[in-house]
Amino acid sequence: MSRLRVAIVGAGGWGEQHARALAARDDVELVGFCARTWTRVRARAERHRARAYVDIGEMLVRERPDLVFLSLPNREHLAPTLAVIEAGVPLVVEKPLAFGLDEGERLIAAARARGLFFAINFNHRFARALELARDAVGSGRIGDIVYASWRFGGEGGACEAHDNLIETQCHGFDQLEWLCGPIRSLAMQAYAPTGRGPSTVALTLGFAGGAVGTMLGSYDASYAQPATHRLEIGGTRGRIVVEDTVRRLTISTHGSEHAEVWEPGYFNDRDRSFHQTMDRHLDAILRGFRAGAPPPVPAEAGLRTLTLAHAAIRSQREGRVVAIDEVRAAGRG
Repeated sequence: MSRLRVAIVGAGGWGEQHARALAARDDVELVGFCARTWTRVRARAERHRARAYVDIGEMLVRERPDLVFLSLPNREHLAPTLAVIEAGVPLVVEKPLAFGLDEGERLIAAARARGLFFAINFNHRFARALELARDAVGSGRIGDIVYASWRFGGEGGACEAHDNLIETQCHGFDQLEWLCGPIRSLAMQAYAPTGRGPSTVALTLGFAGGAVGTMLGSYDASYAQPATHRLEIGGTRGRIVVEDTVRRLTISTHGSEHAEVWEPGYFNDRDRSFHQTMDRHLDAILRGFRAGAPPPVPAEAGLRTLTLAHAAIRSQREGRVVAIDEVRAAGRG
């Protein structure tokens, strides 16, 4: 099997997870790294025996990668991502797709016009507990879904542009729809206790299938605390609970005081590690890319979560429940 030539844009912390996972593969050759700061990108490139660049266009011309991975500062996704798309190179991006809904729509339209493979890294889907939860929902083990709840919180930075909602709680939007179906409407309240913007948000959700839901996301908590993440789905026959994404899955049946519990075993480091959800997603990305198949999580999923976030922002601003179709029809939140 020929090795794929892969380049990485971004030299931050999560970009190093991209580099680590890609460098560990025999079917990939890391050929280039690009970032804004020369000292930082050169150190990253030297560590992985690749070449360093501060200009995306130059890197694409000289290295001719088969696939580009982008892991960029949250509010600076548009220009670098568009540069890769306009060069006609298949790509994988980190969430969020963009901050502005118009920006996200522009990226999707540009990639579609070129027929590009365009994936987004919603890596939470590839936690083993989440895969087992999806299997349980799909097999009817908990019956028809009645409610769903998502809570996720830890330390965070500025939130003037709803960073918590758009950059972090996008995982909640994606997982709830992946497991429970489309969200039809929502309402949000937000709190800014430290004056740095709406750092804690609470949402109520209405699903197209009739179920109701809640989301609670905070940048005023701590990732060091136990149960910083909890996902609960209740059905007519039972309940699913996922704790800390990779820690534990519990499936309970109505009327029974016994439950089925999954926890990664002593030697199961891969399923115990949150960072290695990236590796599991990467397996699926490269398998699909080599086969000429669509991405396992297409970039359109990023546009969908961005649409939901802008519907939530509108709800807070207008003090009412917002139907998702309103945002789609208007083209902006």
